[in-house]
Amino acid sequence: MTPAAFERISKLEVPVSGKSFLVCVDREPVYWGAFWVAHSSQSFEGVTIWKPLGNELPEIIAIELGYPSSSFYQGEDPRDNETVLQSLEQAGKLTAGLSIADIDKLPSSMKGYELYSWQESGEWHFTLITGTNLNKFIEEIVSEEDIVSEGGWIKVHAVGVSDIKAVLSKLPRGESIFWSAGLMGAVETSDMVMEHPPQPIIDEIEGFANGLGLVLAAP
Repeated sequence: MTPAAFERISKLEVPVSGKSFLVCVDREPVYWGAFWVAHSSQSFEGVTIWKPLGNELPEIIAIELGYPSSSFYQGEDPRDNETVLQSLEQAGKLTAGLSIADIDKLPSSMKGYELYSWQESGEWHFTLITGTNLNKFIEEIVSEEDIVSEGGWIKVHAVGVSDIKAVLSKLPRGESIFWSAGLMGAVETSDMVMEHPPQPIIDEIEGFANGLGLVLAAP
């Protein structure tokens, strides 16, 4: 988007219950959704555009599925509508989604971040996810899919201590992280067990986070 258009979206007044939008091509409606804010405690099962939190990420507005994550979305994905994609391509607005490797810094989170860990196939896995008041599903936590939303929603999966250190190094100084003990509000729908690694690994990650100026609440 142009800086002026991005600024208008950034200043849009959006209540915690959302603000509707309609996607049209040549003035013909294709599908509807809602602008949403990252501090909302209400979930939404439709298409969303998250109001930008600031200028940390490129001037891109993403059309997402559901809030606070795609696991809340219901129905078919309308974003690959051929007419819409052709229109976006002709306008030079068609772009691939961001990944953790595409950005140098992750955004600040109003409610901090949550860190989950579990052991699988002899290796320690980690997920760093945006903190919310909503319950999270085990499938969502252990999924290897990374979500880096321009609206501020982050879910990054890492395998091994080195990988999670690389993820933590992208957080802004002063960011708070809660290393969840067990499920801690996550909805258990599988046999996967959330647990902490041995104390030496905890100490290593905690020391690394402290050196970055992060506030890590470790077990």
